[in-house]
Amino acid sequence: MKFAVIQFPGSNCDLDMLHAIRDVLGEEAEYVWHAEKSLAGFDAVLLPGGFSYGDYLRTGAIAKFANIMKEVMRFAEEGRPVLGVCNGFQILTECGLLPGALIRNRNLHFVCKTLPLQVENADTLFTSSYQAGEEIQIPVAHGEGNYYCDAETLAELQANKQIVFTYAAENPNGSAANIAGIVNKRGNVLGMMPHPERAVEEIVGGMDGLKLFQSIVSSMKEASESASK
Repeated sequence: MKFAVIQFPGSNCDLDMLHAIRDVLGEEAEYVWHAEKSLAGFDAVLLPGGFSYGDYLRTGAIAKFANIMKEVMRFAEEGRPVLGVCNGFQILTECGLLPGALIRNRNLHFVCKTLPLQVENADTLFTSSYQAGEEIQIPVAHGEGNYYCDAETLAELQANKQIVFTYAAENPNGSAANIAGIVNKRGNVLGMMPHPERAVEEIVGGMDGLKLFQSIVSSMKEASESASK
């Protein structure tokens, strides 16, 4: 399986993401520069954290106009896996692949710590290796991670089981319903503020994030095997 790690000017978690896939997961991964126009040959797309285009205007607001994003949107519309972490989540909401928006943390401070998350939905291609209700430890590092949506959208997210991760104890940013990560209705696009790519090795504090990437691989292999029968 081959992963595309999209790079924007200002990306700073792209190396972490590549390391998680190549060196820990043992799958193929390559950087794809924002000016490219093709994702041919890739099976999944990863939008890493950072400060794309310096976070000018709004986080992710300029990145959505990058050449590669038209291809990312086409990729998602075909039902293929797209994961956006931190700034990647912000980009996914800006381009409309996920509902809602990410705004300034309620306390207006940058937050950087490891926090417990609860797996709310273990029936997605990103979470099949977890158990529903499982508590995992994943680092957060953001200043604009406060997930906002209107009441109607929140009710829809809850009804469709699109809320995948919530903050299990402390809500670090004031996000609605303690939301830490959501999927689209189809379940192939996940956006989350915490950084699973920073939780794939015991030497850096834990491996709870590795199951997310393992879930993608196993889900795609199962889908491929089913299609070939």
